[in-house]
Amino acid sequence: MASHGVGLTVARFPAHDGTQLAITTVGDGAPLLCLPGGPARAAEYLGDLGGLSTTRTLLLLDQRGVGRSAVPSDPSTYRVDRLVEDVEAARRHLDLDPVDLLAHSAGASLALLYAARFPERIGRLVLVTPSLNVVSSLQGTPEELEAVLARRADEPWYADAHAALMQRFQGDAGPDVMRRMAPFSYGRWDDAAADHADRDAEQRSAEGAAGYYADLTVDEEQVRGALAALDAPVHVTAGDVDLHPSPPVAARLAALFRHGELSVQPGAAHYPWLDDPAAFCSAVEGFLARS
Repeated sequence: MASHGVGLTVARFPAHDGTQLAITTVGDGAPLLCLPGGPARAAEYLGDLGGLSTTRTLLLLDQRGVGRSAVPSDPSTYRVDRLVEDVEAARRHLDLDPVDLLAHSAGASLALLYAARFPERIGRLVLVTPSLNVVSSLQGTPEELEAVLARRADEPWYADAHAALMQRFQGDAGPDVMRRMAPFSYGRWDDAAADHADRDAEQRSAEGAAGYYADLTVDEEQVRGALAALDAPVHVTAGDVDLHPSPPVAARLAALFRHGELSVQPGAAHYPWLDDPAAFCSAVEGFLARS
């Protein structure tokens, strides 16, 4: 692919069904295709990943129906297993073989399914505070969750956020509940974190989010087997006060891979590039640059 200079550009290309997808390019250096989470949150929330764009050309893919990408004619194509073809279309459009891939949160579910289906296309894989929905047997235990919660019990926002978390566990995913829970997602709850959280609703597609895991059936044994056989190096980044995944859960995921490794960022939660940009970039770039 052509090299990218410092700056921001947007390119559009057709998916297999003709849906126009968008990639925003920012930064300079070797290319890194980035899959945002949410699910179905516009890739702009990733920013420049804490300055990772100073050493990497970040290729930020908006999921169909989200951000700068077009709404598909078939809503069933929002489902994560069907988005695998969109990642492959992006890789072909960018002419990257192999492709270095970074995925955050729910985007990691997509990255794992992509790696299981197209293992030969992966150069290096970075999973940042990843969702484990497609390898659910690795999910955390109540005891692991309580251990992380206990570390935040002295925060001034804790009582209200914890009450909202309990409402979420009872099935209430309304916007008020999700916003009250937001402090748990940040290692440092300040004005910048609150602003980042407040932009979630405007950056997210409700239809895309609802369809991401809708009626999803995954053969976990097959997926785990394919991931265990993956020959590419894999780096899992966890925040040491993140709830999902907690560090023990992230460690189980890293151990699944033949060439997996784990870094746990001190004081970080679900958005480690915001909590400590230098630590995040050092760990990720160190992994990507390794020969």
